[in-house]
Amino acid sequence: MLEPKLLEQIIDVAAVAAYKSSLLKGKGDKNAADQAAVDAMRQKLNELNICGKVVIGEGEMDEAPMLYIGEILGKSKNPRIDIAVDPLDGTKLAANNQPNAISVISISEEGMLLQAPDTYMDKISVGHGLPENIVDLDEDVKSNIKNLARAKNKSVDEICICLLDRERHKHFIEDIKSLGAKLKLISDGDVAGSIFSALETSDVDMYLGIGGAPEGVLAASAIKCLGGQFQARLKIQDDDEIKRATNLGIKDFEKKYYLNDLVKGDVIFCLSGVTDGDLVSGVKLRNKEYETETFALHYSQKFFKKAKKKYKI
Repeated sequence: MLEPKLLEQIIDVAAVAAYKSSLLKGKGDKNAADQAAVDAMRQKLNELNICGKVVIGEGEMDEAPMLYIGEILGKSKNPRIDIAVDPLDGTKLAANNQPNAISVISISEEGMLLQAPDTYMDKISVGHGLPENIVDLDEDVKSNIKNLARAKNKSVDEICICLLDRERHKHFIEDIKSLGAKLKLISDGDVAGSIFSALETSDVDMYLGIGGAPEGVLAASAIKCLGGQFQARLKIQDDDEIKRATNLGIKDFEKKYYLNDLVKGDVIFCLSGVTDGDLVSGVKLRNKEYETETFALHYSQKFFKKAKKKYKI
C-alpha cells in the first residue's frame, strides 16, 4: 500500500503545477502554460523521498525534455512508485482563460499502472453501486443507456451522457438525441469528463467516447477510488502507433481493458484547478500567497476530499 503521508505530498505537486501554469492563463500560449506546469511538477517530485518512474508522461525521451516516459524522479531509493501525469490537461482552455483547465497526477506502487502509448482510446465509465458490467464497450450506445436507466430506476430521458464535442462522436450524439437522453458536451478534458460519471453530486450518469489513452489511465485511477466502472480499448491507427504500443509491451491491440487491468493495487489521484471549473476552483492569488483547490483520492484509505490549501509565493 501507498503510505498515507504521500497524499498530502501529491496534493502539493498538483497544486504547484496548477499555480505555475495559472500565471500564464489568458496569454494565448498553450505551450508556455504547459511547460510551466511540467517544470513545476518535475521540480516538486524531485524534492520527495521517493523513487518514482514516469509511466504516463509528456512523451518519450526523444520527444519530451522533462517528465518523459521512463524518467526517474525523487531523491530516495524507496518507495518505488509509478507516476502518471498530465501537468496541464486543457492547454487551450488555460491559454484562453476558459473553465476546466486542470493539473493531474496519479501514483501507484511499482508496476501497477498500465503503460499506455500516446494513442487514442475508446472509453466508457459509470459510477458505483451498479451491477457489474451494466454498460459495455461492445454494446451500442442505445442499449447501454437503456440498461443503465433500468439499473438506476430512471427513465431514459433522465439519463445524462457526457462526451467530448468532436466530429468523431457525431453518431453517438445522434443516437443519444434520438433516444431522448440528455447530453453534456465538453470541449476538452476527458479526465474530468470520466470523473463526472462517478460522482453522486454530478448530473452525469455515463461518460463515453474516444480520447487519449494516457488520459484514460489517469481517469481510471480516479474511477477506481470512487468505486465506479471503467472499460477501454486502444484505437491504434498506424504503424508508428503499433510500434509505440509494442515498445511498451502491448501485444493485443483489440484487448478490452477493465478497471483492474489499467490500475492494479493501491492508487493516489490528485487534480488541481488551474482555471475555475465544474470539479474544482482555479488558482486564486491573494497578496503574497496563492490558494488552490485539489480533488484528492486515496484508494486504500477510502479517502476523498476537496482540499483547499494556501501557499506562500
